Amino acid sequence: MASFSNRAPVPVAITGLLVILLVTVLAFNGPAIFGSGTAYQAEFAEAAGLQSGDLVTVAGVQAGRVDAVELAGDRVLVTFTLEDAWIGDRTSASIEIKTLLGAKFLALDPQGDAELDPEQPIPLARTASPFDVVEAFNGLSGTIEALDTDRLATSLTTLADTFRDTAPEVRGALDGLSRLSTTIASRDEEIRRLLAGTRNLSGVLADRGADVEQLLSDANLLLAEIQRRKDAISTLLRATQDLSAQLRGLVADNREQLRPTLESLDRVAALLERNKNNLEKALMLQAVFTRLFANTVGNGRWFDNYVCALVPPEFGPVNQGGC
Repeated sequence: MASFSNRAPVPVAITGLLVILLVTVLAFNGPAIFGSGTAYQAEFAEAAGLQSGDLVTVAGVQAGRVDAVELAGDRVLVTFTLEDAWIGDRTSASIEIKTLLGAKFLALDPQGDAELDPEQPIPLARTASPFDVVEAFNGLSGTIEALDTDRLATSLTTLADTFRDTAPEVRGALDGLSRLSTTIASRDEEIRRLLAGTRNLSGVLADRGADVEQLLSDANLLLAEIQRRKDAISTLLRATQDLSAQLRGLVADNREQLRPTLESLDRVAALLERNKNNLEKALMLQAVFTRLFANTVGNGRWFDNYVCALVPPEFGPVNQGGC
């Protein structure tokens, strides 16, 4: 076998790069290549804004993600993958609204005695789609803008005048209809502005959907952190209570040993209290003594001091005058 140094470097380098590329692809796409979980399908009358990557829940618990949303004839076929979740053969599916901004998720209600066959999609009879309020408002705004309210009011007024000689019930209904048309016509501009503002608001909210979702996610993290701090404080309080109970038990167990010590401490305190004045006087005189002693020994290697009456006057001429 040829040594490594004698081999051609170019094929070795190419082989090494291919191995590194293969390992990278497997690391990032391993679940997609080898499969992770079980893939199911569900049929819906409309997609209702559901997208690939949206959340899938089973009985309210996150269990997977939507893989694909595609048109299959006269219905929408949704493919999703579940991990470690059981769903029965009578399971129902619905597209639910996740946030006020229109984000959706797929909710499954697991029912049945046998496990659902992954090859059999959940039929239309057991699926439901939500009503999209944003799309409804946008459609209403366009309808109102295309509507000639003046002609509508004129038509309803003419209809009311035509049936004015009919039965009282019919006349009353038509009079109310005429007043309603007049009110709508008089408020036409305000209604147009209101619906236009509603459409602009829904557009801004849709554009800022990711930011608002991130804000709500951060708020959830903050609340979770507050809950953790609350649990930590509760644990600290419980530990403090346990320590207090231990200290009370320690004092109770050693009361006989502590009583003589405390009694002696009381006697020492009483003695110090009785000699308080003497201690204060001693401390005051200590300052004078310290100052004089410092003067005595503060001149180097000798003492500088004066002693009066060391030799009485009657014993010589040294101290004839006395002190």
